[in-house]
Amino acid sequence: MNASDQPVEVLCRYRLKPEVDHQFKQLLSAHWKKLHDLGFTTDEPARLTQARDQAGNVAYFESFSWKNIDAIQTAHETPEVMMAWEPMGALCDDMEFWHVQPIED
Repeated sequence: MNASDQPVEVLCRYRLKPEVDHQFKQLLSAHWKKLHDLGFTTDEPARLTQARDQAGNVAYFESFSWKNIDAIQTAHETPEVMMAWEPMGALCDDMEFWHVQPIED
């Protein structure tokens, strides 16, 4: 199996606009399932966390694994995925997406 066939773990940070916490939480809770149903992710469910900074700003973090690097590109070209991402993006002030890997000793 070559590197392009390996899962790609991502950490997503969504910094929300004021007063949209409940709306965003509903969209986020359906996000991974949509990606998984379309065959883009591994079977391990997304891990979701919420954070609030000292000023009260809310951010959500989502960690999951794409099936492989090609799944990421294909998802960006899939209308069903874009229809899920557009309302999420409208509720965010900022989003960051990081490819992550464990630190090896």
